[in-house]
Amino acid sequence: MARKTLTRWMTGVCLAAGLAMPAAAETLADALAGAYNTSGLLEQNRAVLRAADEDVAQAVAALRPVLSWSGDISRNYGETRSAITGNYTGSATDTASIGLVASLVLFDGGNNRLSIDAAKEAVLATRSGLVSVEQDVLLRGVSAFMEVRRAIETLALRQNNVRVIGEELRAAEDRFEVGEVTRTDVASAEARLAAARSLLAAAEGALAQAREEYRASVGRLPGSLQSPSSLPRIPATADQAKAIALRDHPDIIQVQHQVAAAEIGIAIAQTNMSPTVSLRGTYGYDESFDSEAGTRGGTVGLNFSGPIYQGGQLSSIKRQAHASRDQSRAALLQLTKSIPQAVGNAYANLRVAQAARAASDEQVRAATVAFRGTREEATLGARTTLDVLDAEQELLDARNTQISAVVDETIAAYSVLYTMGQLTTEDLALNVPRYDPAEYYNLVKSAPVQSRQGEDLNRILKAMGKQ
Repeated sequence: MARKTLTRWMTGVCLAAGLAMPAAAETLADALAGAYNTSGLLEQNRAVLRAADEDVAQAVAALRPVLSWSGDISRNYGETRSAITGNYTGSATDTASIGLVASLVLFDGGNNRLSIDAAKEAVLATRSGLVSVEQDVLLRGVSAFMEVRRAIETLALRQNNVRVIGEELRAAEDRFEVGEVTRTDVASAEARLAAARSLLAAAEGALAQAREEYRASVGRLPGSLQSPSSLPRIPATADQAKAIALRDHPDIIQVQHQVAAAEIGIAIAQTNMSPTVSLRGTYGYDESFDSEAGTRGGTVGLNFSGPIYQGGQLSSIKRQAHASRDQSRAALLQLTKSIPQAVGNAYANLRVAQAARAASDEQVRAATVAFRGTREEATLGARTTLDVLDAEQELLDARNTQISAVVDETIAAYSVLYTMGQLTTEDLALNVPRYDPAEYYNLVKSAPVQSRQGEDLNRILKAMGKQ
């Protein structure tokens, strides 16, 4: 009961003093969720994916009948010269017509159906591209979070350094007054304090820049950031990670679909040389305003067409399709080399960062012992103020190295996931609303006009603010 009363009293004091209770520390997962939810780059590429989905709908529509209408109102006038009298007689007639035209392609060598397959491959490639963008967004979020952590801890270190050197300066001045040290010791302390203040100003600027980068990548300014308690799980060896990357990396999957689309493009170029057969029907009504005469009727027929000579254009298109296929294949081959290399480099960077962190821990331990010993010896007159400042500077450098080593190790670990293609919201199990790339596609793939499906599509577009 006494503890509850004390807690309530302290809360009341804080509120009365206008102080806010400390908010819960923000974790790396919170920052990544913010980066995912507020990324304009992701929104941009989702729109690119929806545009690719519509290419499938347009290719499907090409297989369906096309129905159109046309209308015309005209006035015809002129003069006729009589052969007997030689006089001109004027005349004018007003007519109106309206008609319907329906057409359906019966045979085009498979061009339209191949176009559907190519559009589907383009959709799958664009989906993988969206995953790559998601990885970029999350890696930037990791870097922004850890750089703010680095800047905050470095700033605290610089502030403490200014405080400690200030105390050393005051102690040197007191000892100078009693004749224990020379003016040189005081000047050395003054120089170190000026340098420490300069580094403090630089640390404040670095923190300001890190906060702006955090806001740009996460969507808000950072609050109290909690250091990650552990690193993400990664394969034990680089070879295992390389095998995963070659199988699952979105860049490789994207180019694989681009190769498939390019192969289909060659077949499409070949069908351009095939004949086309279409069914065409018309129905119309014509009427003259100057009389009660009117006609109506229609036609039904088959139309046949095909290329004979087009100046070599079709052959050029076919050669171009082969070149595009070769380009995509070469890009895929290059990725199968560069991505494993990136994985190997990421593992090397991680090992270096881990070794640097272990060494920095030992360096901080040893520098702490040395600084404390030097300071005690200085109080006994066995060391000078400059010796104490040197020892304090070594400890500061060691702690700064330790801070950077922890940050570099975390970024390096997430970079390994990035090069593997597994830095995604799904692989990280982030608590975010997942974007389903198939939802929009399933609604438009059959090219709906007005139906239950069309209503569902309109609802989704309104929810996304696109209508």
